[in-house]
Amino acid sequence: MALEVQFEKKLREFTLDVTFSASHEPVAILGPSGAGKTMLLRCIAGLERPDRGRIRLNERILYDSEQRAEILSRDCRIGLLFQQYALFPHRTVAENIAFGLQDSSAAERTARVAALIKRAHLEGLEERYPRELSGGEQQRAALARALAIEPEALLLDEPLSALDTHLRSQVEILLQETFAKYQRPAILVTHNMEEAYRLCSKLVILSRGHIAAAGDKETIFRRPPTLEVARLTGCKNFSRARLISDHHVEAIDWGCRLRVAQSIPRPPAYVGIRAHHLDFLESSAAGGAEDNAYPCRLVNSSETPFRMTLFLRLEQGPGEAGTPHLQAEVFKEKWERLRERPYPWHIRLSPESLFLLPE
Repeated sequence: MALEVQFEKKLREFTLDVTFSASHEPVAILGPSGAGKTMLLRCIAGLERPDRGRIRLNERILYDSEQRAEILSRDCRIGLLFQQYALFPHRTVAENIAFGLQDSSAAERTARVAALIKRAHLEGLEERYPRELSGGEQQRAALARALAIEPEALLLDEPLSALDTHLRSQVEILLQETFAKYQRPAILVTHNMEEAYRLCSKLVILSRGHIAAAGDKETIFRRPPTLEVARLTGCKNFSRARLISDHHVEAIDWGCRLRVAQSIPRPPAYVGIRAHHLDFLESSAAGGAEDNAYPCRLVNSSETPFRMTLFLRLEQGPGEAGTPHLQAEVFKEKWERLRERPYPWHIRLSPESLFLLPE
C-alpha cells in the first residue's frame, strides 16, 4: 500500500509544489495556517485539480497531467475526515456511517455499521442525529463513516482542532487505535506540533507551499535542517553562531562558547537548542565553558497547569539587563525545587542537544 504525491498548483500567494510518499505509517503534514495543507489534501482526494504532476495510490493513477488522466473524487476510494465533522444533519449516526455502502447487501451494511459503531465507541448512539451528539461523538461518527468504505487511504484535515481538551484526548486515542490497525496510507494535517508528534511517525513540514523537511519525526526534531524548520517544530532558542574550531562554536547572541557533538562540515549560521533540553545544575557541578555550563538568572516566567516556561539571562551575555537569552521548560515539581535556589543558577547546554543550522 503506497500513496505517491508529486504535483504543483498555483495559488493566490504562492505555488503549492509538493513531492512525498506515504505507506503503512501515518504521516503528519505540519505547518502554519495558510501554508497549503488543506489544499494539499483536497488535491489528493480529487476535490481540486493540480496544474501539473501526478498522484498515484497503490498503482492506480488518481491524477496525471502528462497522461491527461484523472479519477473523480467519488471513485478514489479515499476516506476523508474534516475539522467540522461534515455529517449529514438529517441522517442518524448509523445512516451516516452506512451512506457509502449502498452497493453492499443489507446484511453486509448492517454488519459493517455495527462493527464500526463498536470500534468508534458509539454504542447506544446509533439512532441519534448529529445535533444530539457532542463534538467528540460527532467526530467519532465522522471517522467511522470515513472508514466504512474500507478506503485505500485516509486523509484527516485538522480533526481535533474544533474539540475541547477533554474531547480532543478521547478522539486522539481513537485515532491512535485506528492508525495501529489501519496499516495503509494515512495523512494527518495539523498545525499542532505535539499532536503531530504523538500521532504520526513521519513528518512533512510545509511552509508557503513548499516542503521544508520530510522524514522520520525524531530525526527532524533532533536535527532540523534549517532555521525555518526548527521554528516550525517549536524550537525557541537560537543564536547566531561563529565557528571556532572542530566541534566548538561561539553563540554570539548568548555570549558564550559551546562544544557541540554534531559534525561541522561547513560554517554554521546559527546554533539552537530546545527549551526542554536545558539542564539545571547544582552550582558545584558547573564546570565552566568546556562543559557548556554557565551561570544565569531568571528574568520572567510563564505558567501552565503542569509546566513552567523560564526566561533566563546568562550572566556574561550581551544585551540589556532585563533581556532573556534562553527559554527553559520544566515540570512544576522541578520548578518547586529550583525556585528556592539562590542566584546564580547554572545551566548546561548539552553538546548532544545542540544543533547547528545553515544560513
